[in-house]
Amino acid sequence: MIQNIDEVLNNHKLSLSDYENIKEILGREPNLVEIGIFSAMWSEHCSYKSSKIYLRNFPIKAPYVIQGPGENAGIIDIGDGYCAVFKMESHNHPSFIEPYAGAATGVGGIMRDIFTMGARPVASLDSIRFGNITDKKEEKKHKYLLRGVVAGIGDYGNCMGVPTIGGETSFEACYNGNILVNAFNLGIVKKENIFYGRAEGNKNSIIYVGSKTGRDGLGGAVMSSDSFNEDSKNLRPTVQVGDPFSEKLLLEACLEVFSKDLIIGIQDMGAAGLTSSSFEMASRASSGNVKSGMRLYLDKVPTREKNMTPYELMLSESQERMLLCAKSGKEQEIIDIFKKWEVSAEIIGEVINGGNMELYFNGALCAEIPIAPLSDAAPVLQKKVEYPKYLDKLHSFSFIPSTKSQSNIFKELISCVDVCDKSWIYNQYDSSILTNTILGSGNGDASVIRIKENGRLLALSLYCNPRYCYLDPKEGAKIAVATAGRNCATRGAMPLSITDCLNFGNPDNPNVMWQFKESCEGIAEACSVLNTPVVSGNVSLYNQSDGIDIYPTPSIGMVGIIDNINNFRDSALKQKDNLLIIVGELKEEFGGSLLLKITRGEIKGLTPRIDLYKEASLWKFLRESSSFIKSSKSIKEGGIAISLAKMALFGGYGIDVELDITKDMIFSEMQSCACIEVSSDNLDSVNKTAIKYNLPYKIIGKVGQKGGNINIDSVSISHEEAKELYFNSFKYFMKNQKN
Repeated sequence: MIQNIDEVLNNHKLSLSDYENIKEILGREPNLVEIGIFSAMWSEHCSYKSSKIYLRNFPIKAPYVIQGPGENAGIIDIGDGYCAVFKMESHNHPSFIEPYAGAATGVGGIMRDIFTMGARPVASLDSIRFGNITDKKEEKKHKYLLRGVVAGIGDYGNCMGVPTIGGETSFEACYNGNILVNAFNLGIVKKENIFYGRAEGNKNSIIYVGSKTGRDGLGGAVMSSDSFNEDSKNLRPTVQVGDPFSEKLLLEACLEVFSKDLIIGIQDMGAAGLTSSSFEMASRASSGNVKSGMRLYLDKVPTREKNMTPYELMLSESQERMLLCAKSGKEQEIIDIFKKWEVSAEIIGEVINGGNMELYFNGALCAEIPIAPLSDAAPVLQKKVEYPKYLDKLHSFSFIPSTKSQSNIFKELISCVDVCDKSWIYNQYDSSILTNTILGSGNGDASVIRIKENGRLLALSLYCNPRYCYLDPKEGAKIAVATAGRNCATRGAMPLSITDCLNFGNPDNPNVMWQFKESCEGIAEACSVLNTPVVSGNVSLYNQSDGIDIYPTPSIGMVGIIDNINNFRDSALKQKDNLLIIVGELKEEFGGSLLLKITRGEIKGLTPRIDLYKEASLWKFLRESSSFIKSSKSIKEGGIAISLAKMALFGGYGIDVELDITKDMIFSEMQSCACIEVSSDNLDSVNKTAIKYNLPYKIIGKVGQKGGNINIDSVSISHEEAKELYFNSFKYFMKNQKN
């Protein structure tokens, strides 16, 4: 019997009712190893116990969806026998504690989720969010965090030989004590070469491959299921340490094993390490009356530290490790392949019938747990939900036009850290390796890669506006899905499906759970109307520090397809005297806008409203118009003025625009709108297509001469000044820090 059980349960974030449930499942008192296993598998990070009741409502099916949620990553058919495998995950807590290692292992972990499915990773993106970096009290800390995170992402991805081609960066005071690091990866696989994380077939061997196990990352899954406070600085041992060179060898060895059809299934040792990988592989294989179990001999696990205990071996989150189930008689061939790649491979167990997990150490049974009940009896919590009353005051805000001139407001917006070019970040990433990158970071809207195997292009976009989600989580989540899709549609792509990373505060706060519920409803509604099912994702709760919750941040990763490379377009203006057109309805939408944040330091008002059916029509218009649109850009933060300015700066042209709207409306963040460039010869085609999809449009001006002024209503700024403000503000800001 465990002594000081109350203390043990508290350390493992288990309740007394959890403990009673464990005893009922086992039919006896658990030992410490078993407590650790239940704690990890029932943690928020692994079991989604507070969120799964809302996730069930997501649309997950479409004719092209091969694998939806429930596996390591989602899979969609992209034609000619090839599939795209993709997912996004969080590494928030580890990155705040140890920014370099936390971000690096986040990148490594998401890549393993992809190649575990049999795919070769071909593109990474990241969504990173920091505190108010322009606040003198926070500047030094968040520049340190930003530098560490960017270096970790860049170093790991560059060493793996996988390009990082895009993403998003934002800064809000709500992240002062809890930054967000969300990593996205996409890989390509032949349909017949897809592998799943299951272990079946009595007596089939279980093989441990990859780096040796150490004590790093112990308690990582449990740590990620708790809030931050003053003691969080002592959590550094829970952050894993990655080695991209080891993972590169592991990747190549795994892909060679996959090509020879030697295994039943494979699983990454991610959160909760050997515990989650072994239990998940066994549980996925059980069906009907056939119950797969597993017997592991923990003393056979390769270790890099002395005297490791069964508890440590099961819960270590050391990186670059996989668990695979071999086909009978293929064990030596598998081991030889890994040996050739200088990767450790050891048989540590076998599949057994009966549905139990049996753990042995030095010949003695040290734990025995029925697999199905561990999963089936995982707590499903109906946390209290309560509308935040503070929203009533925020929503009652009435917009008052700024007394500043349009030109001064424009200069503030184009140079602010939320808008200006982030080449200081993305230049640290190798974006061109593998030679598939058609359009990478820094060129507006979605990034685009070529799929050499079938000649198609994929557009990839990450997006969320946390200010919108704070003021109205449902509408903000709908906008996140729609904007991520619009970013792909402006490239000429048909958006297909999403992955998500749902970052929220403490679920014990009823206001936070209301935000989560509303956001999930918004995602479900948007994905249903826009026909973009959710195929994978991640939930990250307890993003709270010293009682302050982050804004709800449901980051959306959208994947779209461009069937013909001739239909691809970017956001750079192409030719003098081409027409500039706004497609969509012009509205005054200032709630949660960048205009309010930058000019008045306020986040108030009603989040912009979005009509999802109009959004769907805009996507169709943009796709059908691919043959005559020269360049296009979604309207987002900063409104029409910022979108047009970016198009001008990307192309190196001036613009002459007259909008005939109220002064501040050039900064309005109206939804379901895009700026397009067309030649005057194609105006009739624009008209016919807009009528077909019942979309309003307005000719607002023309492309000026090369290097000409950017003129938008009363804004008039030289190309060189605008270029300096946009392209150099962030790099100057990051260089100018007084220690």
